[in-house]
Amino acid sequence: MILMYLFLNSFFLSSNMILCDFTKGSVLTDWRVINDVVMGGRSKGRLRINAEGHAEFIGTISLENNGGFSSIRCQFDKKDIADFQKISIRLKGDGKAYQFRVKSKKTDRHNYIFPFETSGEWQIIDIQLNKMIPSFRGRKLDMPNYSGEKLEEIAFLIGNKKTESFKIEIDKIILK
Repeated sequence: MILMYLFLNSFFLSSNMILCDFTKGSVLTDWRVINDVVMGGRSKGRLRINAEGHAEFIGTISLENNGGFSSIRCQFDKKDIADFQKISIRLKGDGKAYQFRVKSKKTDRHNYIFPFETSGEWQIIDIQLNKMIPSFRGRKLDMPNYSGEKLEEIAFLIGNKKTESFKIEIDKIILK
C-alpha cells in the first residue's frame, strides 16, 4: 500500500509540460527562421515538418559578409515554469554543435544559452535551467544564470565559425 501511495504521489507531483511535440500534422506558424542576413550575411536555414513528422531545421552556414549563423525560434504567451528544473529535448543531429536558447521575456535583448553536441543518432539533451548562461551576440554577460521562472521564447542556433551545411531533427521539447 505504501509503495502504491509513493508511486501515485510521485506520478502526480512530477508532471511535465510539453512545449513542442512535432507530428506529421504539426504547423510551424509560431516558429521563425532567423539567418545572419539580418546583419548582411548569406547563411540559409529553413524549417519544415519532414516525412517522419519531425521538425527539420536544415541549411548552410556562410561566413561571407561577416555572416555565420542560422537559427529558429518560437515565441508564445508567458509560461510560469518555476515548478520545473530542466528541459529535455529529443532530437537527431548531424554530429555538429548547436545552442538551445531561451528568453524570459520576448522583449529581452539577451538569451540564456546551453551549447550541446549532437551525435548523429537520436538522443535526449537534458538541460538544467539554472545552468543556462546569459549571452548577447555571442558574448557571456555579467548576470546571473537563467532563473527558470518565466518563459516566452525558445530557440536553436548553429554558428560554429565555419562554412558548413547542417541538419537537425526535433521530436519533442518538454519541461520536467
